[in-house]
Amino acid sequence: MAERVRVAHKTPPLIVLPAMGWFIWFLLIPLSIIAVYSVATKGIYGGVVFRFSFDNYVRATDWIYIRILWNSLKLATYTALACLVIGYPMAYVMATAKARMRSILMMLVVIPFWTNFVVRAYALKVLFGQNGPVNALALGLGLIREPVDLANNYFSVGLGMVTNYLPFMVLPLYVALEKFDFSLLEAAKDLGAKPWALLTRILLPLTRAGIITGLIFVFTPALGEFVIPDLLGGSRTMLIGNLITDQFLKSRDWPFGAALSMLLILVVMASLVVYLRVQQKQGAH
Repeated sequence: MAERVRVAHKTPPLIVLPAMGWFIWFLLIPLSIIAVYSVATKGIYGGVVFRFSFDNYVRATDWIYIRILWNSLKLATYTALACLVIGYPMAYVMATAKARMRSILMMLVVIPFWTNFVVRAYALKVLFGQNGPVNALALGLGLIREPVDLANNYFSVGLGMVTNYLPFMVLPLYVALEKFDFSLLEAAKDLGAKPWALLTRILLPLTRAGIITGLIFVFTPALGEFVIPDLLGGSRTMLIGNLITDQFLKSRDWPFGAALSMLLILVVMASLVVYLRVQQKQGAH
């Protein structure tokens, strides 16, 4: 009888098997293929020669590619922090609103997902273009004498990322704040706590799980983003996502693109591990 119990514990339940199959088929197998391609060699006419070599990884350490990766890391970090600064008050208002208003606010946050991602990005390009409404309004108010191209730079790319990834920050924060006991704030006010102390010593520490989740949800896709930089950045903006896409679709250098993809995955995993370790140490203290 005891042996049957031990065997039952070792055997995964049937309900887990579809998730395991999905994980293996759509994550592990594609990653394995990319890993194999990353140590292959580019053929003469753009094909792939399966000759084992680490030349692609050595090439990826060139300064120009390190700089592109660094710019991508900075932009992804700024995007995550901007979403946190903007999204936290939004989530707080949603969590403290009445039930009916809460549903309306939730719908307003989710509505952007009903629109195609490319359409949302292109709408910003039109909005901040030389002939867009922003320039027209500035010209009408006499703030500028000629249209200013606000679309093809890092600012517009960052703005597009914040606009599109903001819901990924708001929703985890809303879940954390909805479970928060707001009577703690009232008790702290009665004891003479200032607003800054309420925020930094009570509200933020007790909603840390939502903050961490939101930062991960925004930082991870923003680091490998290529659609928004391509539409809003133009030829002046090159991020790691665009570089990898160009290697596969334009340069036909699949091995080098695969090596860059593997390095990007390692950078994301290392960043998440370091961030979680720092948060654990701060929580322990």
